[in-house]
Amino acid sequence: MAIRDVLKMGDPRLLEPARPVEDFASLELAHLFVDMHDTMRSLNGAGLAAPQIGVGLQVVIFGVDLNPRYPDAESVPFTVLINPVLTPLSDAMEEGWEGCLSVPGMRGLVPRHTALRYQGFDAAGQPIDRSVSDFHARVVQHEVDHLRGILYPMRIRDLRYFGFTETLFPGQNLQDD
Repeated sequence: MAIRDVLKMGDPRLLEPARPVEDFASLELAHLFVDMHDTMRSLNGAGLAAPQIGVGLQVVIFGVDLNPRYPDAESVPFTVLINPVLTPLSDAMEEGWEGCLSVPGMRGLVPRHTALRYQGFDAAGQPIDRSVSDFHARVVQHEVDHLRGILYPMRIRDLRYFGFTETLFPGQNLQDD
């Protein structure tokens, strides 16, 4: 359908909590899924949340398969997740480097739960209930944070580990998530 502009950090819409989806059969929602997919793929992203394109609904998409920006990452199945609920499966946390299409050109070391259960609904309004770990869990947490008005720099514990991608990782061809 359309590749949408991604809002950048500093835009107040990124800080607003998203509203739950109530009408799963709306044509507007179906168009949103396509636009989000087209936008994410055009930017080689691992995920995208509706608020990042100015739509204040609890919708995220994510998926990684043979992405050159994540050569060591496990595959994450393409997923549309609506009205998500996250439940950590343990207290174990791990710090990992993250970037974001809304914070272009930068990376930060972010703590995340290593394993979690996520529940919600897919694009057809059918229930989703998955338990995941590692990179998959990180991607889900990053995207769902957007629905709560949280950008990854807000989670960084030590700002010495936040900076421009080309400075932190010279010579590597990393882009934004």
